[in-house]
Amino acid sequence: MTHKEFMAFIWPSLLAMALFIAVPIISVAYQSMFVEHEQIMIETETCGPFGCTPEVAVDQDAMRKIREEFPAGRFNGLDTYTNSSHLATDEITEIVATSENFGEIRDRIMNLPFYKALIFTLSYTFIVTPLVIVFGFIIAVVVNSIPSFLKGPVIFFSLLPMIVTPLVGSLVLFWMIDSRGVVGAFLQYLFADPSLSLKASPTLTWVTLFVYGVWHSAPFAFVVFYAGLQTVPSDTLESSMVDGANRWEQIRFVVMPYLLPLATFVALMQLMDNFRIFEPIIGFSASASATSLSYLIYTDLREAETPLFGSAAATSMLTIIGVIILLLPVLFRNAREFNRKA
Repeated sequence: MTHKEFMAFIWPSLLAMALFIAVPIISVAYQSMFVEHEQIMIETETCGPFGCTPEVAVDQDAMRKIREEFPAGRFNGLDTYTNSSHLATDEITEIVATSENFGEIRDRIMNLPFYKALIFTLSYTFIVTPLVIVFGFIIAVVVNSIPSFLKGPVIFFSLLPMIVTPLVGSLVLFWMIDSRGVVGAFLQYLFADPSLSLKASPTLTWVTLFVYGVWHSAPFAFVVFYAGLQTVPSDTLESSMVDGANRWEQIRFVVMPYLLPLATFVALMQLMDNFRIFEPIIGFSASASATSLSYLIYTDLREAETPLFGSAAATSMLTIIGVIILLLPVLFRNAREFNRKA
């Protein structure tokens, strides 16, 4: 294929990527440099039979003119990234200077909103992602080994968590762990503690969110690995059996190396998806115990009076940077393997 034919083949994809990926990211990066205009206040008087009362109100006409002249907002540069709602550079400097030990520094930094959300996001990503890969692979191997007449129903029920939308699935589990739900009532009976509540403990809330993340995403890994198992060379498996390999050795030395590229693919998808965790926090009403970077964006855009578009854009850019950093090791590894084969 010549370069001209290659470009003719790929330019529609490049155009779509530019319009739906590059342009929105550039727009968000631009918006992150601006913040909301300062409110222009005017003093008015409300007069009645018993005299006049001074009142302070927003000058709507002046604000409308400013917004029309500067629709993006007031230029703030990189200060949005370093303020107390994001990287909090000044606050961290003060914490380091005034704290007596590392534990105090850690605790005070973890109370800052951005770092509190970052810790949960990273914990969720690095705990759920490997568990999804492991359980997805185990389910795929088990389903591939059962009799053919059972595979259809088992595959159907295995895919149910992925069919249910994240918000609905989290709401269902939220009701189940309620004190009046099946899981919540059983735990209270099991531990003989009527006051036991998974929702009241931040640690149990995190665990519940992790369990939900594995439950919801494992079917995706199962589908990928199950499809890969159908392509494992039967000759290689038969040769390993002739050499005396047992079932575990066949899986370890034949199946796993063969499915390693698929495991890399699943890891990439799950890293990107889990780093953007949002719906379960809403469904579980867990914002008091667990907040994510995506949830910070949500709260910025839900400000009652004026949505904080600049703050939401800055958090979005930091989230994108975080995803890129997470993917770099996997991408570098794939690039090395590709160059080695080439």
